[in-house]
Amino acid sequence: MTGKTPSLPRAAALVGPFASGKTTLLEALLFRAGAIPRQGRIKDGNTVGDASAEARARLMSVEPTIAGTEYLGERWTFIDCPGSVEFQQDAYNTLMAVDAAIVVCEPDPARAVMVAPLLKFLDEHRVPHMLFVNKVDTAGVRLRETLEALQAVSERPLVLREVPIRENDQVVGFVDLVSERAYRYHPGQTSDLIKIPDAMQDEERQARQEMLEHLADFDDHLLEELLEDVAPPAQEVYDDLAKDLADDLIVPVFFGTAENDGGITRLWKALRHDVPAPTATAARLGFANGGAAVARVFKTVHAAHTGKLSYARILRGEFADSQTVGGTRPSGLYLANGGSLTKAAKAGVGDVAAFGRLDSVATGDLLGGEGETGAPWPAPLEPLFGLSLQAEKKGDDVKLSGTLTKLVEEDPSYRLEQNAEFSELVLWGQGEIHLLVALERLKSRFNMGVVTAKPTVPYKETVRKPTAVHGRHKKQSGGHGQFGDVHMEIRPQPRGAGFAFEDKIVGGAIPRNYIPAVEDGVTEFLKCGPLGFPVVDVAVTLTDGSYHSVDSSDMAFKTAARIAMTEGLPKCEPVLLEPILQVEVSVPSDFTSKAQRIISGRRGQILGYDAKEGWTGWDQVSAYLPQAEMGDLIVELRSLTMGVGTFSWRFDHLQDLSGRAADKVVEDRKAALGQG
Repeated sequence: MTGKTPSLPRAAALVGPFASGKTTLLEALLFRAGAIPRQGRIKDGNTVGDASAEARARLMSVEPTIAGTEYLGERWTFIDCPGSVEFQQDAYNTLMAVDAAIVVCEPDPARAVMVAPLLKFLDEHRVPHMLFVNKVDTAGVRLRETLEALQAVSERPLVLREVPIRENDQVVGFVDLVSERAYRYHPGQTSDLIKIPDAMQDEERQARQEMLEHLADFDDHLLEELLEDVAPPAQEVYDDLAKDLADDLIVPVFFGTAENDGGITRLWKALRHDVPAPTATAARLGFANGGAAVARVFKTVHAAHTGKLSYARILRGEFADSQTVGGTRPSGLYLANGGSLTKAAKAGVGDVAAFGRLDSVATGDLLGGEGETGAPWPAPLEPLFGLSLQAEKKGDDVKLSGTLTKLVEEDPSYRLEQNAEFSELVLWGQGEIHLLVALERLKSRFNMGVVTAKPTVPYKETVRKPTAVHGRHKKQSGGHGQFGDVHMEIRPQPRGAGFAFEDKIVGGAIPRNYIPAVEDGVTEFLKCGPLGFPVVDVAVTLTDGSYHSVDSSDMAFKTAARIAMTEGLPKCEPVLLEPILQVEVSVPSDFTSKAQRIISGRRGQILGYDAKEGWTGWDQVSAYLPQAEMGDLIVELRSLTMGVGTFSWRFDHLQDLSGRAADKVVEDRKAALGQG
């Protein structure tokens, strides 16, 4: 069987859109294997997956669940990944470590587009995957229409492995297209073998022929057999299916109903016979057979009692509990099952193990394998939604930064930004729920409460006309006084030219050693101009002044410069500058017009659109969009594109903002600064 070593533990990821039934399928697989006494239900809160408080409160997966079991003497690890696009980073990281993926989807053709980004990732990284169309007990399901819709979003041919048997418009069983045997679902038990219904004979033959033709595209011998009208041996077909799956040439398709235990045994059989061994996975990921032990970290967790845990798939060799890894001895070696960890003396090829307290190790890192790199690790998803955070308790700012750093370690699609300009700590993520879950974890795991706000939009201000100004600081309070006197010219600069300072002092009107203090006073003032924002694109020239041989000092001239700027800048017609971003919105072509309306409704300027490179049936819309309009853009975009629309962005330029919109920004800023 394609060189597999069945005795080695294999691992499969369960992935798919939100609400497709992945967690329920995990329950069904574990129940069928005898790992649990009965199937739990998500609404009852008793499933192996979704065990965290955050997951159960939302009835959705918000982190991967690792569950181990045995089936017919073979060891398996299943990793149930979140389906929400906001937690997709965990799914992508997991897929880089498993032998195959089971893509779970619903039998609704209109929802097929929801699996497109996932299928794209799988093909880009050559991860073997099969489709499991769940919930086929729903009335009115037409599997053929669903397959056509799914094929439209898959770069690889979908190969139907079975056809449904229907009674009264309900799917009650299936015909296996290789063995040509029919089975009736028997919930809680193995399906019953039955005779192929007479009415299905033609449908079965046609579907089997289509399956064989797909396989013949990659097997010349099979193609010859078909051309000569020779029935290929069943074993040849099975071997082709396993080889083509391992090479990511085809996507086998199964169906069933996880909640009612339909089609689970058939899926188990396919997993056993078709999923490649971890040795094949190691080769696919760029690790040669033989050599020192190597494992790839795919998930980092900061647990309350055990500290940092690095979950890794062992791809070669064996790790012992007391073994030093990368110069550090882990605090422990564990095997995971659901929400629990079991101490292990050793872990070998194929195992999913957790290494305790490897503080310098990050997600994506290799353990062992000195000098090897393996396949490139995917870059973290770009941030799309941000919140400004402050610790509830004064003095907890350092603790807040430290705990947020741990959350970013756990999920690299979070990003932490320290905005020094506005003294603001911003946590970026993939959406509103993604960030809310982070805040809940801060509270539950680290007892860290936070106050949130929208991030400050980095408006700037500049000036429209020049002026000349005089600033004098004179103070006498016994002993040495303070004296500084400056004459300056302020003028606008071209957009993007920045700040320029020049002195034209002649004749020693101001000693040279005080001139840097004048510049410091100017630059300090420019951090917050008359409108409340940093001032840019302005030039200041020091033209004249006077000093006192005893009372003058750096501080006196710095203060005089600030006085001059405070009086002079309002006379220069200050104007607000709004940051404009260049945004690239990616959507399926059916949603392009909706994406354009979203942009136009947010004061955006559409620059054009074109087919998205490498994405069949997708468009990319380019636009300029004010940063102030970006806050909940991803929320609206996803709600109008079945969750798959996304965007990338970068700062492009500053643009004048005037009228009521500018007045409102200035009023809000003054209120924030306590000047209102």
